[in-house]
Amino acid sequence: MRPTGEEQRARQILNPRRERRQIAPSGPDELSLESAYRISRRIRDVRTSEGEQVIGRKLGFTNSTIWEEYDVHAPIWGYMYDTTFRDVPAAEIRFSLDPFCEPRIEPEIAFGFSHAPCPGDSDEDLLGAVAWYAHGFEIVDSLYKDWKFKAADTVAAFGLHGAYLCGPRRKVAGDDPARLRQALRNFRIELARDGEIMDIGDGANVLGSPLAALRHAMEVIAKDRDANPISAGEIVTTGTVTRAFPVKQGETWSTTLSGLPLDNLRVEFV
Repeated sequence: MRPTGEEQRARQILNPRRERRQIAPSGPDELSLESAYRISRRIRDVRTSEGEQVIGRKLGFTNSTIWEEYDVHAPIWGYMYDTTFRDVPAAEIRFSLDPFCEPRIEPEIAFGFSHAPCPGDSDEDLLGAVAWYAHGFEIVDSLYKDWKFKAADTVAAFGLHGAYLCGPRRKVAGDDPARLRQALRNFRIELARDGEIMDIGDGANVLGSPLAALRHAMEVIAKDRDANPISAGEIVTTGTVTRAFPVKQGETWSTTLSGLPLDNLRVEFV
């Protein structure tokens, strides 16, 4: 049986990623968002058939303050794998950039689910489905030179996901729910390179709150008949709180958090 156009496109994206080479973005009207998500699932199927495991989802472009910069005007989502997710229990790590083309760094909040959330859940119920939350760095990477693309290109190419470095986890059960919901709206992150502050962002940048970003993703996924809903055990990252910045070997990036009881992070790129 001959491969479909979407299967071919999936290979045209997956192989360059493995070979660390960039590709041209789609032409005008060449790729729809619906087709891009189908390509994303084709890539998922190939990766899982080769032994990788889907462990959750990554959300992207939930920070509307960066939409104009990338000419993308709505959030996207993609799959996250056991090969791209790494726990950083000591809040400090050395990490290789060798696998990536044009990596950038994004400080984000991640949630781990004890049971499946439901679209339409209140904030209280949604948080009740969460076992833990953490602060991490997503390493995003563009197969498209100079980060020039359309939204559908980003969806097809892994949602720009390269890796997620997850800091120490905090159990939701240890926090007052009402205070935590407020804290997720109001917390602040300072992102620094080699000790110099590059940007400051707060929880409200992420569609009003990481919880709001999570709800938006659930609603979008629920409308996609071919996408599985978020399930128990999954990890979901909710998008960058600050702008995304290019990173290179020899740099050390760090965060200082206020307003949430989570550890700061520090990563040295090698």
